[in-house]
Amino acid sequence: MTERLVSLAAGTVLDVGPEVAVDVAAAAGFGAVGLWFDGAVWDEHTTRQVARRLRRTGLTALDIEPVILGRGPDDGVRMISVAADLGVRFVLVASGSAERAQVVERLGELCDIAASADLDLRIVLEFLPIFTVASLDAAVSVVEEVGMPNAGVLVDTLHLARSGGRPEDLLAVPAGLLPYIQIADAPAVAPTTSTELREEALHGRLLPGEGALPLGEVLDAVGEVPLSVELRSRDLLDRYPDPTDRARAVLQSTQRLLAGRESRQGHQ
Repeated sequence: MTERLVSLAAGTVLDVGPEVAVDVAAAAGFGAVGLWFDGAVWDEHTTRQVARRLRRTGLTALDIEPVILGRGPDDGVRMISVAADLGVRFVLVASGSAERAQVVERLGELCDIAASADLDLRIVLEFLPIFTVASLDAAVSVVEEVGMPNAGVLVDTLHLARSGGRPEDLLAVPAGLLPYIQIADAPAVAPTTSTELREEALHGRLLPGEGALPLGEVLDAVGEVPLSVELRSRDLLDRYPDPTDRARAVLQSTQRLLAGRESRQGHQ
């Protein structure tokens, strides 16, 4: 199989806390895990418990999320501190309703904080068609204006497709700006309203191979970067109420996708 690092995205197991998410990811066979930061409940005990379980399982903490802008004060500084304690590689930021100038300013501030602490940590901006930074081009433009080497762009295959993006668009992104990628599948027919787009993103994702998105072409375009599998889905919750069973199903579908891609490459 592939040596690519594959992470269980936090959104796939939001029915458990971050400590349990580590155990779920390890039991399912993932090499990494994403952490959901709820500032109302995350405290020093949470950090200690997550750290202990990461050490015990040997998993990589790939990312921590979300910093959503435009909603008043955010937890970005706290998340950077937690990321430093846990060895997290990426902090995920999304624009929310913030205007572009605000996004540039705050992303730059968070990058400065991480850099001044000499952390091996990148601050990544995810674009969503329902937010103000709604496309790949818009996210790349913001990150280039910030101009910090520890800033990057996070592509989610669902958001890429629903914002009108194509796999070949990724080839035009400057080298190094796409340090990892989130994947999920979806039907060929896209929602037509913001409400429907939000509903699909939060509850309607499909396992890799169950939909019609060009996942293989996206993987070809981004190279061997780590994958975070983001499967927020009511149907998946119904089919796999046990989070470990759900995580195993997600990993198995992802492995089939990767194996199929390797097979195609081997015959070229």
